[in-house]
Amino acid sequence: MGEVQPPSLRVVDLWMAGKRLTTDDNSVFVPSFAHAMRASAARVNRRDVKPCPSPGRAPEEIFRMLDADETGFREQFWFIQWGETVDNVSTYAYLEDDLVIVFAFWRASHPFAEDLGKVFVARIPPDEFAVTVEEAADLLDKEFVDVDPRR
Repeated sequence: MGEVQPPSLRVVDLWMAGKRLTTDDNSVFVPSFAHAMRASAARVNRRDVKPCPSPGRAPEEIFRMLDADETGFREQFWFIQWGETVDNVSTYAYLEDDLVIVFAFWRASHPFAEDLGKVFVARIPPDEFAVTVEEAADLLDKEFVDVDPRR
């Protein structure tokens, strides 16, 4: 039998571009994690995501440019800052017609060595991203309420 967790904790696996982001830590504190998810969805709904910082360049090149930046410029493009669960991956996003999310795993201990040094790209219509993330947050909240008698 597995370890019993408090009702406020859940195991969550996040996938993007065919890669599991939650390779190091997939246990979340539901209230703060769902809040962070909703904040990202709302940001995308408002189109409060910067346009492509370097039109005409490949997404992988844009990732490397942002990741190398030391001026604070890249912080405008940080995305999916959802706590310890995804702190093993550097993630940036920008808007073209789609929401373009570029990411790379940075820890030397990443369990899939072939992923290190590679940049991954996900493209999704902004409205689809927002709806999907909102629905996932709603599901987490519902399960939390159903399990936690204090709510």
